[in-house]
Amino acid sequence: MRDLLGEEANHPRAADASPCSVTSRGSPGALVAALGAPDTLILRAGIGEHAALIRERICAGLEFLGLELDAESNARHAPIISRDRSRVVVRVVKTDEDLMIARHARHLLSAM
Repeated sequence: MRDLLGEEANHPRAADASPCSVTSRGSPGALVAALGAPDTLILRAGIGEHAALIRERICAGLEFLGLELDAESNARHAPIISRDRSRVVVRVVKTDEDLMIARHARHLLSAM
């Protein structure tokens, strides 16, 4: 992902390869249509935790929900990256993927 983001200026198609090119244009809007306006948006896992530009792109266009991203909080990877006055709280949640894999493996093995 870091390489793709770094190449966007030199190769315009690099942006098309980014998962956020699909996510920011479709999934959040589809979820809002199906579920109604959220009060919280949670961004997690490697990209959600470490890629401020991706978080910014995911949130772009969701201002109609009352989501106001705080650029400074986003840049420093704060746990909450929305402005205080935002109607939608945007949280960055750390994910211990190795722990989750281990838990699922233990559960599957105990069922045998």
